[in-house]
This record gives sequence, structure tokens and C-alpha cells, in this order.
Amino acid sequence: MAAFTVDRAFSGFSVDDIAAAKEFYGTTLGLDVEDNAMGFLNLRLPSGGSIFVYPKPNHTPASFTILNFPVADVDAAVDELITRGVNTKIYSDEEFASDERGIVRGGGHGPDIAWFRDPAGNVLAVMQA
Repeated sequence: MAAFTVDRAFSGFSVDDIAAAKEFYGTTLGLDVEDNAMGFLNLRLPSGGSIFVYPKPNHTPASFTILNFPVADVDAAVDELITRGVNTKIYSDEEFASDERGIVRGGGHGPDIAWFRDPAGNVLAVMQA
């Protein structure tokens, strides 16, 4: 039996406020959020995977997308996120040309996508699937 196995691998990222992260990922985004024994969070995904969220006192927000949410209708998803208080226009048009809601149209060069941030400043995205 191999000592190194990959069947239980998971991803993780840091935040500066675990309570704010729990509220955002659980209430605002509607993910299944569990507290673990160490006081960290596990985000349970419908696909069966999980993501480990841990507090870090000197947290620096990820400047890259840490979590993507493929959706059937990016326009409807962005509208819903906005009604939940999420800002989906986080980049200037010089960085990524987008509409007033922050949706960047792929135009055959990639999916339509909109980025947003969690309370710790980490970048997330919804994208047309």
C-alpha cells in the first residue's frame, strides 16, 4: 500500500476573519460550511469535495481566483449576487473590459465571467458553463 495517496486531497486558503468568512460563504453564497475541531472551516461542495478555510493573522488576499463557480446563466447569477450585497465589478475596464455589473464577455476566447471578493479580499468568480 502506498504511503502517498491522492484520494482525499483538498484545497485551502486563508482569511483574516473566520466569522466573517463563515457568514459570507454560508449565508451570502449558500455553501455548506462546517466548523472543524481546530476552529477552522470546511466548505462542503455538492460534488463531494471540500475546501479548508483557515485564519491567518498576516493574511494577504489572493490576487488570483481561488474559487470558480460555473453557472448556467452568468447574467442571472451576477444579478442574484448583487441582490445579496456582493460587488461583482472589482476590476477597472483598463484591467478587464466589462459591463456595468462586471461581466467580462469571452467572445469566443473564454467563458463570460465576473469576479468578486470575499470579506478577506480573496478573488472568486462566476463563469458561464
